[in-house]
Amino acid sequence: MTIELQFLNKNRFTKLVENAVFDLKISYMDAIIHLCDKNDIELEDINKFISPIIKGKIEAEAMGLNFLPKTNSLDSAFFE
Repeated sequence: MTIELQFLNKNRFTKLVENAVFDLKISYMDAIIHLCDKNDIELEDINKFISPIIKGKIEAEAMGLNFLPKTNSLDSAFFE
């Protein structure tokens, strides 16, 4: 593990993930996996660093890929 990652917190990890998504043009899920692989971090160890913002973005990606059931939106509620 690099010295920088020894002092990792949610804010710093969020910035690393956002930068990876933007720079590498990859999904949030892929960015987290990339950061873990690059820095020899176990995926199980990174959960405490994932902010609610990143969790929400991962959830939205998962719904878009049909990995999670989609929640009802306001529009669909009017047409049911």
